Amino acid sequence: MFWNLIKLNLLFCLFALPSGALLAAGLFTPLGIAGMIFSIVLAFPIGGACCACMFCLSKMIRRDPGYLWFDFKRKFLENFKQAAAPGILCTLFIYVQVFLWLDLMNKGADIALIVAGVVTFIIFMMVAPYIFLQIAYIKLTTSQILGNSLLISFGNAGRSFASALGGSVVWAVFLLLLPGSMPFSPLLLVFGFSISWLLSLMCIWPPVDRQFSIEESLRRQREE
Repeated sequence: MFWNLIKLNLLFCLFALPSGALLAAGLFTPLGIAGMIFSIVLAFPIGGACCACMFCLSKMIRRDPGYLWFDFKRKFLENFKQAAAPGILCTLFIYVQVFLWLDLMNKGADIALIVAGVVTFIIFMMVAPYIFLQIAYIKLTTSQILGNSLLISFGNAGRSFASALGGSVVWAVFLLLLPGSMPFSPLLLVFGFSISWLLSLMCIWPPVDRQFSIEESLRRQREE
């Protein structure tokens, strides 16, 4: 399973790194604002990759046999269009958070901004996984999925908060230990995303499955 987590992480990085690299170029090179704008444009495949990762990880949790490369490709192609807008918006939110914390580091602590940043990030981490998990499994419009994600997230606030903590713990530890953690940064590209999503998915899968009877539907499909 651990090898599959590494492969899944590397697959996601193939889709996410071009956008992240342009963001870094915009922040730290003369490319400036143009790099930041193009980083958002290049985020269009990230949503599909998130859906594919959620699907593959949920199969691991359910111990459902499959072929990772095939499953990832199939789900990415199936959900690429619907997940593009949510993926871009989620990427934009993460980038805004990066700008916020870089600004706070440069200008000094502002309690109001720190609280706003932390609260909005927690809410985001509570809701976002439900969006991509539903797109991967449920045939609904994007607006319906967004509404369901809010309702299920806050209706299962304990699990959603645990999901937010699980999904951010690896990155939080890395950031809190900076600069001493920098030598370990390549490890984030190896399994940082997949481990975070796995911890998150273990918390949110039961309420989503209970709401939509996903496992029962899959079982009926296999029997047919």
